[in-house]
Amino acid sequence: MTEINSDSPIVSAVGLTKVFKDFWGRPKAKAVNDIDFEIKKGEVIGLLGPNGSGKSTTVKMILGLLYPTAGQLSVLGRSPQAVESKKEIGYLPEESYLYKYLTAEETLDFFGSLFDLSKEERERRIEQLLDMVGMSHARRRRVGEFSKGMARRIGLAQAMINDPEFLILDEPTSGLDPLGCKEVKDLILMLKKRGKTVLVTSHLLSDVEDVCDRVIILFGGQIRAQGSMNDLLTVSDSTCITVPTLKQPEMEKLLAELRKDYNEGEISVSHPRRSLEEYFLDVISKARQESVETSGAGAGKIAEYLSTDDDKDKVLDTLIKEPEVQVKEEPEVPAADTNKAVDAEQFLHSLTDKGEKEQAKAVESAIAEEKKQAMAEADDKLNSLLKGQK
Repeated sequence: MTEINSDSPIVSAVGLTKVFKDFWGRPKAKAVNDIDFEIKKGEVIGLLGPNGSGKSTTVKMILGLLYPTAGQLSVLGRSPQAVESKKEIGYLPEESYLYKYLTAEETLDFFGSLFDLSKEERERRIEQLLDMVGMSHARRRRVGEFSKGMARRIGLAQAMINDPEFLILDEPTSGLDPLGCKEVKDLILMLKKRGKTVLVTSHLLSDVEDVCDRVIILFGGQIRAQGSMNDLLTVSDSTCITVPTLKQPEMEKLLAELRKDYNEGEISVSHPRRSLEEYFLDVISKARQESVETSGAGAGKIAEYLSTDDDKDKVLDTLIKEPEVQVKEEPEVPAADTNKAVDAEQFLHSLTDKGEKEQAKAVESAIAEEKKQAMAEADDKLNSLLKGQK
C-alpha cells in the first residue's frame, strides 16, 4: 500500500463543479457549484448539508463514480478514477447493499477477495472485524435475516476489510441503537489515532460534533461555512466564567474584584459555545434568506385536496339527505315535521367542522335512525290512504 506524504492532502478540490444535464444536453441542475476544499491526512471531516445540497454528488466524485463537469479533484494524490486510489479507500454507503444469501463471514470474505488478500489474511481480518463490530455471534447467519442495525455493522466491517487509508462513512450510525452509535463513534476516534483519514456525512449533528475535527457545510451546491469545531461554534463576543457554587455575598465580592485571586476554587474563563445543530441551522437559514438556489427538497404549501373539506361535506350531505318519495297521481301525504331533522343536521355539520369525529358519527347514526322511522310512518300512512280509496 502506497505511503502518503503527511504534508499532502488526502483530498484536494479546486473549482469543483458538477452539472447534471437533460437528454438534449441542456443544464438541468448544478448540484455542486465551484467549491474548494482540502482533507488532510489524519483528519476526521464532517460533510454536512440538507437534502439536495450536493453532499452525495461530492462523495460520488471523490469515489470516481461521477466525473466533474469542471474543476480539479485529486484523491490520495491521484485521479479519483485511478484503481490505485480505490484500493486505499473504504466506503460505507447510506444503505448497506449486501448479498442477502451470504452469511456475515462469507460477505467479508467476498469483499476481502476483491482486494486480493490471501486466505489466511482474510480469515484473520474477518475474525477481528466481526469481534470489533459485535457480530461474532452471528457470523454464520445469512445477511438477509439481519435487522438494519446488524446489517449496518457488517457494512462497516466490509468498509474496513482492506485497512483503508481513507474511509468515507455515509450516515454511519443510521439504524443503530444508542450503544451502537457510541461504539461507531469510538471506532472513528480509534481510526483517527491510527492516522486514518475519515470523511463522515450525517444528519445527526450531535454525532458529527463528537468525532469531527472540522466540518464543511453545503447548501445549494456551495460551501456556506467550513472550519474547525472550536472556530465555528465558539461565541467570541461574550465570555463564560465557571466558578464553584457561590452565595450571594461571595458573588457580589467576586463581581467587585473579578481579577483578584479566589482561594476557594479555580476560576476558568472561556467563551460559551453553541451546539453544531444551532450553528448548522443558522447557516442554512441565512442561505435561504439570501435566496440561494438549491436542487434539494424544500417546504411547500399543503396539497389543495388535503386542505379543504368541501368534498367531504358533499359526501356527508349525500349520505344524510332524506330520500325523495314520489307517488304518481296518488293522494298527497301530509309533510312530516322536519324542524328536528334540520336542527340535528346543522348540529352534525358543526361537529364535523370542529373535527369532533366520534360525536359526529353518533349524531349521524341518530339522524339516520330517525329518518328510517319517519319513512316507515309515511309508508304506513300512504298504505292506509290507498286502502281507504279502494
